[in-house]
Amino acid sequence: MIETRTAFCRLCTAYCPILVEVEQGRALRVIGDRESPEYLGYTCAKGRALPEYHNSDERLLHPLKRVADGRYQSLASERALDEIAERLQRILDRDGPRAVALYTGIFAAQAPTFAVASAWLQAVGSGMHFTTGSIDQPGKLLAPALHGRWRGGEQVFDDSDTWLFVGTNPTVSKLGGISFVNPDHRLHKAVQRGARLVVVDPRRTELAAKADIHLQPRPGEDPTLLAGMIRVILSQELYDAEFVAENARGLETLRERVEPFTPEYVERRADVPAQQLIEAARVWARARRGGASAGTGSNMAPRGTLTEYLLLCLMTLCGRWLREGEQVPNPGVLVPTPLSKAQPAAPFPAWGFEPKLRVRGLGNAMCGLQTGALADEILMQGEGQIKALICIGGNPMMAWPDQLLTAEALQALELCVTVDPRMTATARLSDYVIPPKLMLETPGISFAAESLGTMGVAWGYTMPYGRYAPPAVDPPETADLIENWEFFYGLAQRMGLPLRMRCGATFSWPGDSVPAFYDLDMQHKPTTWELMEKLTQGSRISLAEVETHPHGGLFEDPSIVVLPRDPDCEDRLELANEFMMAALEEVSRESLECDSGFSHLLVSRRIPNVFNSVGRDVSQLTRHGAHNPAFINPDDLDALGLASGDIIEIRSARASILGVAEAAPDVRPGVISMAHAFGDIPGQDDDVRALGGNTGRLCDARNDTEPYTGIPRMSAIPVNIDRH
Repeated sequence: MIETRTAFCRLCTAYCPILVEVEQGRALRVIGDRESPEYLGYTCAKGRALPEYHNSDERLLHPLKRVADGRYQSLASERALDEIAERLQRILDRDGPRAVALYTGIFAAQAPTFAVASAWLQAVGSGMHFTTGSIDQPGKLLAPALHGRWRGGEQVFDDSDTWLFVGTNPTVSKLGGISFVNPDHRLHKAVQRGARLVVVDPRRTELAAKADIHLQPRPGEDPTLLAGMIRVILSQELYDAEFVAENARGLETLRERVEPFTPEYVERRADVPAQQLIEAARVWARARRGGASAGTGSNMAPRGTLTEYLLLCLMTLCGRWLREGEQVPNPGVLVPTPLSKAQPAAPFPAWGFEPKLRVRGLGNAMCGLQTGALADEILMQGEGQIKALICIGGNPMMAWPDQLLTAEALQALELCVTVDPRMTATARLSDYVIPPKLMLETPGISFAAESLGTMGVAWGYTMPYGRYAPPAVDPPETADLIENWEFFYGLAQRMGLPLRMRCGATFSWPGDSVPAFYDLDMQHKPTTWELMEKLTQGSRISLAEVETHPHGGLFEDPSIVVLPRDPDCEDRLELANEFMMAALEEVSRESLECDSGFSHLLVSRRIPNVFNSVGRDVSQLTRHGAHNPAFINPDDLDALGLASGDIIEIRSARASILGVAEAAPDVRPGVISMAHAFGDIPGQDDDVRALGGNTGRLCDARNDTEPYTGIPRMSAIPVNIDRH
């Protein structure tokens, strides 16, 4: 008999509610849950493909161990944990805690995996925890530290008259200004009510097609364009002078630094018509309510942190923050209620924390340790060298920048362990591969999605939505699988380590709250529910209450409003941070006549049917092709004597990849647009029509990086194109 069970997809942070048709414990079909508030039944193709993802013959059902001849043999999970714990202990005894590192990808953010994994590494005594935070959009975490935060929170898209989107396409990515709860519907409603949208993107994306103004600049020139907008707003006195006088400092320095960025200069440099820039600045500044947000396109390009900082300056100049008495859009459900006040929180250090890395003078920052430097930390000989790496929830071989360096580093490790349900490129370079239970086989909560909102950026829920879902299906009958968090609990037991899990929101700004901790019982393994309950302690709504809403619920409280400013508050938002002003001055001094010797700029993009490297082996998602098209303007193809379907070689200063050319009128001339996380291990990726090209191979993780985040140039990469 077929049953229908409620669940929610966890392939990305949108956490769309779904209904799963189940027969004898096996998923047959997934559709959107129309009874879930706000989502209105929305789900994407990736979510609807979950049954195939769970039932695929490609799925690993037993742990694997690499043996002497390079082949893999299966072994029981208990035996695998025994061996891994023993090898880790030998490395720790010989080389110390710093020799052991952890990489947590986006799928490890789900509760309680990240909390337990972090607790294990802390128990080991190592600070070598690397995440996606430093190679995705690290500027989102550094810029608020440099600028300061508005404790009242920001205005939200749903009631705004305008919005500025820079290098983001939330209808596909589900992130970047519009709440990820059914973003297409929210965008449609905004257009209907007359909201005026300004989109900055070298592609005419799905979002740009609905914008009032689409600025299509030369890639990598977002700081130039934003500085030009600021100059227009200041010179035409379109800013909120009263708000700035009361809450900010550095206005005159900012005015001085943006003076060179005249509309004419921006036109020459960024290739955006001067009048279009002026119109965009006026439209955005004159609106009553609005906001601004950037995405991977601008953050992966050079000076991503500067882009994010200038967006915050725009927000403050026009007072785009919630004021006293306004209702807090999301007072939290499974996280504590923030103390919202109509006042600034002063800037604080954004980098320079412990632990320090050995390469390029880097150290811990608000975005975490610099993953772009991790390969060198593995390869550099001497004290502090990383000898063992555990990868969970990610696929470094596909996702890390500078793929050639990544391959060299992963193969140099003494011990590499990957927790993954597939034999990915990273898994094939690992000593052990531990397959976990998948999302429909485990309970889940919306905790991680809510925690994004605590970052003070346009991410996460903009309404008080909370969700718990029990397992919807059973693991395969003969499988030997564990939950992701159980891997670290099992290691800790074998290594005699106590686990102390941090509770409350996974991210909080310095001084916001005193973290609470929970000591796990290392003799009697807790249940996932018990860990989730502890993780959400202090939340506004208890997990037990959220559980009673099988479709998820809205837990509104109109009485929670932005409180008045403290009478003694002297904090100010910083409009002229010294590091950001120095970076902006550096931009203004660059020559406009520089000939790099490259004909095109390669930019990153998201595609609907694949999330990073997930989905490439799911036939339901790859019916129209499994490769990674190199989207190029038709005029460029004609000039190069190429046509759609031709195999091309794309060369950067670092390396080259193959691609399949595809004509795309939505891409501006001089640009190639490709998704990341395709391809395969170098030397095993010749079939580009099946595998696509890995754009990360074109990055240079040593010589072309941002100084504070360590992120290499991962977009706006200078390249040449030739027929292969």
